[in-house]
Amino acid sequence: MQWWQTVLQLSVLASAALPAAAASWGFADATVSVQTKGAGVGAGLKEEIPSNGALPKPVPLGNADTLKIALTAQEGKSATSAHQVFLLLQEPKSGLDISYPFAVKGNGKSRVELTWKDLPSQFLSTSEPLDARILIGSFGSSQAYNEPAFQLSLARGADEPIPTFEASRYGQLPEIHHIFKADAQSPPVVITLAFIALVLAAFPVLAGVWLYLGANINHLPRAIRAAALPHAAFVGSLLAIEGIFFLYYTHWTLFQILPAVAATGVVAFISGSRALGEVQGRRLAGLR
Repeated sequence: MQWWQTVLQLSVLASAALPAAAASWGFADATVSVQTKGAGVGAGLKEEIPSNGALPKPVPLGNADTLKIALTAQEGKSATSAHQVFLLLQEPKSGLDISYPFAVKGNGKSRVELTWKDLPSQFLSTSEPLDARILIGSFGSSQAYNEPAFQLSLARGADEPIPTFEASRYGQLPEIHHIFKADAQSPPVVITLAFIALVLAAFPVLAGVWLYLGANINHLPRAIRAAALPHAAFVGSLLAIEGIFFLYYTHWTLFQILPAVAATGVVAFISGSRALGEVQGRRLAGLR
């Protein structure tokens, strides 16, 4: 009795797993139509593609025609939206192919349109029909669909020449000659000396303005005695910064002046705070 129960359970499991393993993608209600521009509604070619099958004869496409393919994607027997639905065109001799995505709706209905201008020039230069395949796939364990659907024949007029193409992008390209921008040049020496003279001329004017506003020079000895090193270091760091800028103007680079300015800036900050502290002490004492 137990042996029959085991066989029955295995049969149930096998029957349940078989449809899941056999599930695959396909299509139904597929049609391919060719409409000529200006021919009116209902004119042109329209063929029904068998479900998961192929048309027995090629579909002609002229340079003024539009190819339209409509189908319903199915997973097993149920119509549903697939993650990817493509029309794959392939040139039989060279193996060159190109794919065109379908516009897919939630109910599985898919549609794609293309004309001659959508085809690569390599396809337009061939006289053999192109193989058209339909590719349908999505997430999950269902097997994707990749089978021929029909052959596409590019119908040309009797006096219409076959276009040619050249794969020049794979050949040797012409030599490129780079023209670099000239390095920045310093202004003439005359202009530099003129600006230096203007800066130096401003110092006597600044001293005169200080004396006019009542700068107390008598406190200079007292300030030097109280904090000689901070005052000297502060003034010296300012002069050093000006000298670094002059070196940068003449021949130094930016990466050379950055460490120097950082070091002198630290000295100027520390010594300046000490010097200003001494000045504040005399101001609080009523000496200024």
